[in-house]
Amino acid sequence: TGVGKIEISRRLAKLAKAPFVKVEASKFTEVGYVGRDVDSIIRDLTDISHNMLREEERQRVREKAEKVAEEQLLDLLLPGSRPETGAGSAVDSSDTVILQDQDGIGRVASVSPQSGTREKLREMLLAGKLEDRIVEVETAKHVSTHMQILGPQGFGEIEGQIKEMFANMVPKQREVRKLPIREARKVLQQEAQENLIDHEQVSRLAVKRAEQSGIVFIDEIDKICGKNGSHGPDVSREGVQRDLLPLVEGCTVNTKYGPLKTDHILFIASGAFHTSKPSDLMPEFQGRFPIRVELASLSPRDFVRILTEPENALTAQYRELLRTEEVELEFTSDGIEEIAALTAEVNSRTENIGARRLHTLLEKLLEEVSFGAAEYRRATVKIDRDYVRSKLQNIVEDKDLSRFIL
Repeated sequence: TGVGKIEISRRLAKLAKAPFVKVEASKFTEVGYVGRDVDSIIRDLTDISHNMLREEERQRVREKAEKVAEEQLLDLLLPGSRPETGAGSAVDSSDTVILQDQDGIGRVASVSPQSGTREKLREMLLAGKLEDRIVEVETAKHVSTHMQILGPQGFGEIEGQIKEMFANMVPKQREVRKLPIREARKVLQQEAQENLIDHEQVSRLAVKRAEQSGIVFIDEIDKICGKNGSHGPDVSREGVQRDLLPLVEGCTVNTKYGPLKTDHILFIASGAFHTSKPSDLMPEFQGRFPIRVELASLSPRDFVRILTEPENALTAQYRELLRTEEVELEFTSDGIEEIAALTAEVNSRTENIGARRLHTLLEKLLEEVSFGAAEYRRATVKIDRDYVRSKLQNIVEDKDLSRFIL
């Protein structure tokens, strides 16, 4: 435990830009019994895939949506100022000019003083000089459809579909809101993005992406090993294993975006196996997971890398946290090495909980600075080897105390 099983899969999904869902095997029960059935894993994966694609599409049409929102804001600031083009309309020659396209067809465009005002407003808008001006924006009104549906546990999928059905039955309403331009721009841009997205195509591609590159991480798989000598149906252990068999082998699951085949989805199961072993799983279930990887316990060198290499390492988090109190933390290399060595020592003496031990040791190490930050204001606290030993050595050496450093 605590050696990075889930993190490996998360990084893999991030590198591959693949839909990723992590579930705990112990939360499911056999189909027909109270609790969640395993098909909901695939539905969750499809929802994540849909959200990923929708966000990608929103980013793709972002520039176009910004231009649409800009034109709408100018319409609100100067109603009737949008240049109108047309052919054959009766216009006053003093305010018009004939434009010629490449194909030789003439267009009539307004060059009235109002169009010049619109361009001036556009310049001011882009320069950020109108951010506090209040405009009236007509937006879609969000009608809340709060409804309580009584049903057994695991009824969530059907409950969600019923709520969505009733929400679609309620007619879409519009409301006028008074907003400063900085907020109105966001509202109009979001609405424009939604209108520019092809939602049917997003749903279709979401199913395809989940089918071809989806990753399902089933954690705590050791908790559903069957108990020897148990009587009666084992619905949350062997029953779950039986239900997972067709999912891993390949079957079709109905989702709200369409049927999804699980043939090419990557299934990764993990467990600490403290009180059981992989051979305690059903033989058929073992056969569905042909690749076995055993992760070694973390060494002091690994702990040093965990504390220094990640972008959001614990040392960086504590540094930023105390910077809000005007306290500067400086971790020296020998200080980090000492923290890593003590972490490995506590893990070897008590329960080995891996990298999670770093969090509690750092919390104990910086307890005095965290709670007495006012006394250290505008000062630099150096966390070196001597400081680490002075704060943690007694706790590490006392076995009774180190048991409580979770």
